[in-house]
Amino acid sequence: MPRVLVVDDTASIRFLIRTNMELAGFDVDEAVDGADCLRFLSAADVLPDVITVDVMMPRLDGVATVSAIRADPRTKHIAIVMVTTQGHPADIQRATRAGVDAYLTKPFDPDFLIVTVRNVIGRTKNRQDGNP
Repeated sequence: MPRVLVVDDTASIRFLIRTNMELAGFDVDEAVDGADCLRFLSAADVLPDVITVDVMMPRLDGVATVSAIRADPRTKHIAIVMVTTQGHPADIQRATRAGVDAYLTKPFDPDFLIVTVRNVIGRTKNRQDGNP
């Protein structure tokens, strides 16, 4: 089963994403902010296939979290979907420069989130296999 790490400081959003991902057949782990996410990744025996991450979080925001994930050779290949209320073009550009694979704004359609997550996992696996 594919594994997703849900990173959001709002418990109800983590619950919503977790529930929909589990119903779609994913194993789900959670982190409450960017610092918690990086701590989880550094201790994980099995890394997630994809991470959903919010932008606005305490301690370490989503863009800084994505940058740290991309800078680590152990985690740089993981697909990342930004799920946030921040929909301004400048926010999207910052996230894209940091290395997100997809960007969704809240509120989001849970079915579209699942499709997006599956798509970025597929694209990431193709890149790892040397395909465009």
